Amino acid sequence: MTQELQHQWVHVSYLETSQMTETYGFVGSQGTVNLEGLLIQPRQPVSRTVFLMMHPASTLQLLPLPTALAQAGHAVLCMGSRYAKNDTALIYEKVALDLNACVRHAKERLGFERVVLLGWSGGGSLSLFYQSQAQQPTIAATPAGDAIDLKAAQLWPADGVVLEAAHRSRARCLTDWIDPSVRNEHDPDDRDPQFDLYSPQLPVRPPYPKDWLAAYRAAQLARMRRITAGVLETLDKLKRRGGAEVERGLLTHRTMAEPRFLDASIDPNERTIGQCYLGVPETVNTGPVGLARFSMLRSWLSQWSLDHSRADGETCARAITVPLLAIEHGADDAVPQPDIGLMYRACGSADKEMHCIAGASHYFKGQPEQLAQSVRLIAGWIERHGW
Repeated sequence: MTQELQHQWVHVSYLETSQMTETYGFVGSQGTVNLEGLLIQPRQPVSRTVFLMMHPASTLQLLPLPTALAQAGHAVLCMGSRYAKNDTALIYEKVALDLNACVRHAKERLGFERVVLLGWSGGGSLSLFYQSQAQQPTIAATPAGDAIDLKAAQLWPADGVVLEAAHRSRARCLTDWIDPSVRNEHDPDDRDPQFDLYSPQLPVRPPYPKDWLAAYRAAQLARMRRITAGVLETLDKLKRRGGAEVERGLLTHRTMAEPRFLDASIDPNERTIGQCYLGVPETVNTGPVGLARFSMLRSWLSQWSLDHSRADGETCARAITVPLLAIEHGADDAVPQPDIGLMYRACGSADKEMHCIAGASHYFKGQPEQLAQSVRLIAGWIERHGW
């Protein structure tokens, strides 16, 4: 039975100073972080629990799940971070402050008694990163060394966490997806033919030999670390030089060359081979929506560097003690099949459960039955906890 819904625009604002302007704002916004979102709930709400959804770099209110949950009687608050739809300057430590402001707003202003973080896709590792710092704060600076004290911020912990179709981290995804054939970051046509995944002259074909795949993964990691070394060198040069120039932009070519999307034997699930959640992988490799296509130096360290980013879901999950529900999509065409299970097993909570929805793609596109199953899993979990 579906319910008539109400949609309420939500504005969350708080003061913050920054050494530079990171995102476009408006007159009077200097020194203030402004976040926007949408509260979706039944016109006659009965629950005092709200599902809070935030993705570090996207908005989520147009996904099918928020509306489906609301139609089943639940309140869902979809909030964008300050970097919504533009992750070029994204600093995860600042996104944690954004999420904290939304958790507080949900309780203090909207009157909800409990907040459950519903981490979808990239929102999963964000939720675990936030909750780990809310429970056991450790961070006093960004990976670039800029002061940001999450312990002094006194982040409000959520009451529970739901992971759905969530990967372990953006840094891990980029490391698995980046094209290792690129030898010169300033010339994407200078490529190593033994790792040029989409070339007709590639010496191997799916299923890829294990020794070749291991070398391919090593070359991906090596390219990531070459980029990171350049980032660190440039930041150090700017710091030593002094003056008002403190940042630069970074263009990263070819960031979707994941063999898993061409070879069903790698992390097998029910996904469609030759496709990924963004379309044809070869097209995405050079397209405008590729991960980390454009980034600032500080953002690379906080968001994309495997050796520096703290928002790793598997690592952060170890500090989580609140109830956890983990939902894997059986035909996920974005998230590596092991990721949900790895985060679930790492979670420190004694109250946790995991399920897999067979046949579910990343976005439930054209899949009303799988969407309904997700709603039932989440609703049943909430009911068992008396929320």
